[in-house]
Amino acid sequence: MRIILFGTPQFAVPTLAALLDVHDVVAVITRPDRPHGRGQKVSANPVKALATARGVPVLQPTRLDDPEWLAQIDAFGADLAVVAAYGRLLPQRLLDIPRLGFINVHASLLPRWRGAAPIHRAVLAGDAQTGVTIMRVVLALDAGPTFASAAAPIAAADTSEVLETRLASMGAELLVATIARMASGAISETPQNESGVTYAAKLERCESQIDWNRFAVEIDRQVRGLQPWPLAAAILEGRRIAFLKSSVVDAAPLGATPGEILEAGGNGLVIACGSGAIRITEVLPEGRRAMPASAFLRGAPGKIGTMVAALPVRPLQDDTP
Repeated sequence: MRIILFGTPQFAVPTLAALLDVHDVVAVITRPDRPHGRGQKVSANPVKALATARGVPVLQPTRLDDPEWLAQIDAFGADLAVVAAYGRLLPQRLLDIPRLGFINVHASLLPRWRGAAPIHRAVLAGDAQTGVTIMRVVLALDAGPTFASAAAPIAAADTSEVLETRLASMGAELLVATIARMASGAISETPQNESGVTYAAKLERCESQIDWNRFAVEIDRQVRGLQPWPLAAAILEGRRIAFLKSSVVDAAPLGATPGEILEAGGNGLVIACGSGAIRITEVLPEGRRAMPASAFLRGAPGKIGTMVAALPVRPLQDDTP
């Protein structure tokens, strides 16, 4: 098939690679380049980098309803368009162009977790499993009928970043199989069950703030679910520190204050929570590289009895990197 891919982040790379191996990818549509990091350097996103390396035309429109751009898409003569984490709603005029329409590789078991951050929200909510769904793209957010889905368990140590890598590969494999069935005509579309809909809101920087009065299991999910951004973080003796790896400690001593350091040494930091405690084994101190918590403690404060404070409260803001 002649296929156009719409995608931007690393999640879409396995999908593009799989399509390139089997089909004729006539164009890749990705988000405009944006500056990143402290130096605010502009660099190609992962999808653009792969497409450029493979000689596939790359388009980065700012307006998806521009008539000249829509005519350019029409001129590719695509049979099908595939969306994988593109990150923008598509107008009906665009959806109507490919002969077989648009299908989407979505990182959840729809109708659970429609929206921008399905992997992160599944981890934050403590879901036992998630998965990938291949669905038809319609004007409503992730509401189209589905073609296929595949489930994946969420392990106790899974971060959203690790889970995303796993689901990206699963999604690419399921997509190729779905397109093969579509080409043969041996496929049907199943409407989503609207009674099971939940929404995965976009992550906000303010979600970094840890409330130590919460249960340890909830804070552990926060550490694992907010990776690679915005990261669960707190203040230790005036310094911001983000937490990268954690596990739940069954119990805290009677009388321990939420946020109090109970253990600090070779096994990392143990911090009291509203119920139980959490062990932190990898950290990211502000302005430094990620490191084992034990290494951080050798050259920084973190004595038993010290309080780990919450981050200052910040208003909601659209500052996703």
